[in-house]
Parts: sequence; structure tokens; C-alpha cells
Amino acid sequence: MASLPFVADISTWEDAATLMHRFGADAGDEAATRADRCRNKGNIHRFCHWRQIERLIVHLADEGAGALRH
Repeated sequence: MASLPFVADISTWEDAATLMHRFGADAGDEAATRADRCRNKGNIHRFCHWRQIERLIVHLADEGAGALRH
């Protein structure tokens, strides 16, 4: 069983949904690009935010993600 990604707050879900709507299958790559950009600027908080979103998008794109988990 795959572990669920950590989601800090509602903005993580909102940003993931926005990227998925805007970039489709490339949403995870876009989140990774944004994370790299933030890391290069030394913004660790935003780097972590975008990495979180990348993991969430990958999880949601997984075929089994729709299954109910408790």
C-alpha cells in the first residue's frame, strides 16, 4: 500500500487542482519546475510547498488513488 502524501493545508489542494487543470498530465513536472526555481532562489518554504504539490499530483494521477482509505 502506497503512503499518502502529506498535505499541510487547503492551499496545497487548491494549487494542485489549478496545476492539474492548467497543465494536465504535465502538472507534476510544472510543480517540480516551480520547486526547483524556489530552491535556486533560496526560498525553502515555497520549495517545500511545491514539492508537496508534486507528490500530491503524482498520487492523484495514480490509477488507485480514487479508492477509499481510512
